[in-house]
Parts: sequence; structure tokens; C-alpha cells
Amino acid sequence: MSDEIPSERRDHVIERLASEFANGTFEVDELERRMALVHAAHTPAELDAIAPAGPLVEAKRVRLVLGSIARTGPWVVPQRLAARVVMGNLVLDLREARLGPGETTIEVHVTMGHVEVIVPPGVEAHVEASSFLANIEERTQRAPTGGNHPVVHVVGHVRLGNLELSTMRPGETRRDAHRRRRAERRLARYFAR
Repeated sequence: MSDEIPSERRDHVIERLASEFANGTFEVDELERRMALVHAAHTPAELDAIAPAGPLVEAKRVRLVLGSIARTGPWVVPQRLAARVVMGNLVLDLREARLGPGETTIEVHVTMGHVEVIVPPGVEAHVEASSFLANIEERTQRAPTGGNHPVVHVVGHVRLGNLELSTMRPGETRRDAHRRRRAERRLARYFAR
């Protein structure tokens, strides 16, 4: 270890990494990799790069069998989320969630289950999933051109199940969103005349 970094600062980063691991932010192999980087760091800048001020969320797995999980409200979305759903229901509401910069990938493997992903306006969302005797619905809005918008990719496969990806405003119900989209289509047709 270098003498340039006080041991208290190094210990603080180690405690923070342990806390993030305990909260399920990343897997054990990522914890081990980061711990090795903490001990090898020679400057405070290297140490800050290992544990930045923001949350450390790189990958997370969700396994759901014969149950239901709804992730709503404010939460930090990992860069990669792998969800395996067997005869269950999973709702991932990203309207109040904090997305990382760049792309977020949600990998789904659904067997006789239902997965719903809700994104807020301004988030670019795409589905690239295969299906076998399944239903895949994409009701999203394009993000405005220009600017650096978060991107959500939903990939994987659905067997005998359902996958929905939709854009809804915060606090908006499915019914409200349907009415809003219908009114927007009417206005677009009116102004197209």
C-alpha cells in the first residue's frame, strides 16, 4: 500500500463497498475485484474511481418462482439486470428510478409468467426478445431528438408468458396512459389534415 492515502480513507472505501455488497448492489466476484483495486490504489483519485460518490450498481439478478415482485418508487437501477420469472409476476417501474449513464440492459427469461417494464418519457426503450407461444407488447414513446437520453434495452426470451414495455408519466395509471395516447393520436390526425 502507498503512504499517499491515509488508512482511514482506504478503510472508509472498504466499508462502503461492503455495505453496497450487503445491499445486493453487486455480486461477490465484483466485490473481490474492487477490494483488490482498493489495496492496489496509489493515489486518492484511483481510490475515488473505485468507489465513486454515486451508488455502485453494475449487475443484479432477480429469480422469481410462483410469486410476485413489484419494484416501484425511487430506486437505483443496475446497468445490467437479469430476471428469471417462472409462473410469476414481475413489475419494474423505472419512472422514479435513477438510471445510470448510457445503456441499461434488462435481460428477461420468462416461462409462464408476466414481466412489465415501465419507463418515463424521455427514456429510449427497445425490446429485442424472442417468444414462443408468448405475447410481447411495446408501447413506448421515442425520446426527443438531441441530448443524451438514457437507453433501456430489454432482451431475452419469453415462453408461454407475457412481456410488456410501456412509457407512462409518473403517477399515471395504465388507464390514464391509454386515454392520453388516444388523445395524442386524435390531435396528430387533426393537425395532419
